[in-house]
Amino acid sequence: MVDDKLALDGITVLDLGQVYNGPYCSLLLAHLGAHVIKVEPIDGEHTRRRSPQPEPYPLILLNSNKDGLGLNLKSGQGRRLFLDLVATADIVVENFAEGVLERLGCGWDELQSANPRVILASGRGFNDHGGWGGVPAMDLAVQALGGVLAVTGFADGPPVKCGGAVADILGGTTLAVAALAALHERERTGRGQHVSVPMLDATLPTLTSPLAGYLETGGTLPERTGNRHGGLEVAPYNVYRCKDGWMTVFCAREQHWRALATTLGHPELVEADGFSSMRSRAQNMDEVDDLVTAWTTQRSRAEASAALLAQGVPCAPVRGIGELLDDAGLRDSGALPEVEHATRGRVRAFGSPFHVRGRKPRPLVPAPTLGQHSRDVLHSRLDLSGDDIDRLLTEGVIA
Repeated sequence: MVDDKLALDGITVLDLGQVYNGPYCSLLLAHLGAHVIKVEPIDGEHTRRRSPQPEPYPLILLNSNKDGLGLNLKSGQGRRLFLDLVATADIVVENFAEGVLERLGCGWDELQSANPRVILASGRGFNDHGGWGGVPAMDLAVQALGGVLAVTGFADGPPVKCGGAVADILGGTTLAVAALAALHERERTGRGQHVSVPMLDATLPTLTSPLAGYLETGGTLPERTGNRHGGLEVAPYNVYRCKDGWMTVFCAREQHWRALATTLGHPELVEADGFSSMRSRAQNMDEVDDLVTAWTTQRSRAEASAALLAQGVPCAPVRGIGELLDDAGLRDSGALPEVEHATRGRVRAFGSPFHVRGRKPRPLVPAPTLGQHSRDVLHSRLDLSGDDIDRLLTEGVIA
């Protein structure tokens, strides 16, 4: 019998995160059951100011299952309120620029004084050893310095950024892991600690194939290989045109190639010179790609995918954002569900990626409006009266 409680039930997180990196870290902790309080400046975090919408979609997607508190940390009273909240919390998440928390009077020393058991989880762009401390920790900058742009695109074209915010999100994911490890260690030591994750460090493992190819060839392998395998070691491994779009096809094992060659109508290629092994096919990538393209261009994505999957050949249609949003499976599985937002109506948000057998995920609550739960948080956690809270609102300490 599985306990109905989620893993982090009873854990409180103060989320100072902004934009993508910090908020995704705390979103994962919220999906695991933590009570997350999103602490924003009284004019809102940066994401709110990117769009004419007061509740822009990036904020909606990344801040479900959080209470919203507007708090002016630049005021002495706001700082004291925050440290009082720290005394009741388990984890503080932040991804400010280096030194911002200290200038606000809420650095690690102050947090430890308020609560020796608290864990500070800091998202950063870079580590302290590369000399890049002055570069703003934006996803694009991390992709540039971290090699992601260099390996994305085609060999005869310019570097291209990855379409997804891989540095922000991988950094946030790894930061959540670090916070959970610190929480586990606290069970042994009784003390919190300060953990940080540079986005560049978290993103480097995505370069396993191009790094391995570069090291194996002594630097002669092209950095940008388009949609082909990053180490140019697997063929077919590419994106192929269909009648109605594109699809991926790749053969990671010899049985995949045998099934594909037969499906393409060329069973003789299974044993033919230049095609009978992964190494030989990799040396003849152009010919392999031409064979696959000649077949896929005569079929729709659905027809080609169905035929190849029936034979056990790894493949997938390339879907656009609109198709993802129309995917009933994503909606119904809870990965990208609809939820009723206070001001935007029915919206989409990121559901929990965690699946535990026999346990339902936490019901999704939409992202808070600015200061939506300020009264509830200050009353329930600090026992402030209604009059006290009214005064703080009037004085611009909270929103």
